[in-house]
Amino acid sequence: VLLAAAVCTKAGKAIVSRQFVEMTRTRIEGLLAAFPKLMNTGKQHTFVETESVRYVYQPMEKLYMVLITTKNSNILEDLETLRLFSRVIPEYCRALEENEISEHCFDLIFAFDEIVALGYRENVNLAQIRTFTEMDSHEEKVFRAVRETQEREAKAEMRRKAKELQQARRDAERHGKKAPGFGGFGSSAVSGGVTAMITETIIETEKPKVAPAPARPSGPSKALKLGAKGKEVDNFVDKLKSEGENIMTSVGKRSAEAAKVLTSPINMESVHMKIEEKISLTCGRDGGLQNMELHGMIMLHISDEKFARIRLHVENEDKRGVQLQTHPNVDKKLFTTESQIGLKNPEKSFPINSDVGVLKWRLQTTEESFIPLTINCWPSESGNSCDVNIEYELQEESLELNDVIITIPLPSGVGVPVIGEIDGEYRHDSRRNLLEWCLPVIDAKNKSGSLEFSIAGQPNDFFPVQVSFVSKKNYCNIQVTKVTQVDGNSPVRFSTETTFLVDKYEIL
Repeated sequence: VLLAAAVCTKAGKAIVSRQFVEMTRTRIEGLLAAFPKLMNTGKQHTFVETESVRYVYQPMEKLYMVLITTKNSNILEDLETLRLFSRVIPEYCRALEENEISEHCFDLIFAFDEIVALGYRENVNLAQIRTFTEMDSHEEKVFRAVRETQEREAKAEMRRKAKELQQARRDAERHGKKAPGFGGFGSSAVSGGVTAMITETIIETEKPKVAPAPARPSGPSKALKLGAKGKEVDNFVDKLKSEGENIMTSVGKRSAEAAKVLTSPINMESVHMKIEEKISLTCGRDGGLQNMELHGMIMLHISDEKFARIRLHVENEDKRGVQLQTHPNVDKKLFTTESQIGLKNPEKSFPINSDVGVLKWRLQTTEESFIPLTINCWPSESGNSCDVNIEYELQEESLELNDVIITIPLPSGVGVPVIGEIDGEYRHDSRRNLLEWCLPVIDAKNKSGSLEFSIAGQPNDFFPVQVSFVSKKNYCNIQVTKVTQVDGNSPVRFSTETTFLVDKYEIL
């Protein structure tokens, strides 16, 4: 019978220990503390016995993986079990060090429980343990689908209300009455939320995308019909919050990291502009741009009423053939002839304290020279393993890309990749079988770099390669150079916040 499995230091201090029979803490600590003193350095054994128990152990750098068994336990089976325990640990821990083991202690305990139940070995292998500990939850998928449906219904309701308000304004204008609180883009009397829905050009810059819950490929999805369940789920979440639980929203790591970079303190003036671009790009692994689409927008935010009647002077130095589009309430002729953004009716004002989209642009191309950052991934088979060389090159030298993460998928169940040369740093995610190549900055001074590693696998295992980054310089060179008042053309102080984000960037 297997009594306990533990990872301990060479001094006998327990880092993580799982008991499979009833044992007190002092008993297990005493057994582990006695273990180093019993070992005889002169002999090449992997077990040691006392009057009551047998220790079967394997050294792992500065640590020991120890199984404590009864003396009549089958030692051949115990050695096989020990090998499986030793293979599980690198799956969850990047380094065999005390702090890394402590950090992933619960993951290890869950995996240990899959190997041994009530002191007896289960008939499992490493791949099965990984599958069992993933704990894919159908309830979570249902919960996400319900929340998504609620959000869609709320947005549809907001659009309906906005249309009703617009209709009321038109009716009031027809009958010569005073409009119910808004005109043009909308005034400060109307809430920013309603104005946003009326203009229908607002893009949510700070709300990261939530991955949609995977739906079944055929047949009606029951999850999307659970209207009543949604309230129960919300009540449950609210109850947890009231009890002091921290409820985390399902936001990807990347989005959180991107938000950190983008929410750096900025000195906002009374007239503030957000210039945001998002890129969606798909390349072939042998070269060739399959599709690249870029969407950009200028959002205007005015916080002082005296600057509500202004014009924005736009400088467009783009030579790639970008398509520009102004908001319907913006004077198109003025923009075409003088590159200025102003309202069709100069007497009207822009809305106060709300983000308003005034200009948007789009670029779609298959021209390879337009790719901002090229990725060349070259896996080559070498015996049982694969040598992978991957390099990047910044083609658009005016850009400065921050927090670049190049994600390379790895085959499952083949251990840790052996890293050769690398520019920057790397992270190995053994749970998701990914290698993340992390580069803090890529710019004209650091425009190219490479990574070499080897691991067991086939060339197809290392695709698709995905790239994410954030930048405070936009791709299409469209900037607001000056802001002036409609009356008198006097200049107005303004602030600008520029972001260039990745929607999708894949090498297939």
